[in-house]
Amino acid sequence: MLDELEFRRLSEIALDSLLQHLIVREEKSDSAFEVDAQGGVLNITFEEPAGKFVITPNAPVRQIWISALSTSFKLDWDAAAAAFILPRTGEHLIALVDRLIGEHLRG
Repeated sequence: MLDELEFRRLSEIALDSLLQHLIVREEKSDSAFEVDAQGGVLNITFEEPAGKFVITPNAPVRQIWISALSTSFKLDWDAAAAAFILPRTGEHLIALVDRLIGEHLRG
């Protein structure tokens, strides 16, 4: 298991990468959503249909948590993949968030 400092470093890198990805996607999507980062937490806000996703590191359990679509998604660090993944599907953080955004926008 990762120690807390290593988790914080890896989660910061992963969330920064996700933020950069979402900024590019936001610019291409005619404002289907807005993303902002505050204190290590990413918020994705949708106007139509209305909604909000919250993505946050959870240091005590060494996971990245996503609250989206009335569900909590808990991603673990996978050393072999060098990425945070959702264990039950194997999806990496960015791929999972992209899928969730698509599901939200399709209603």
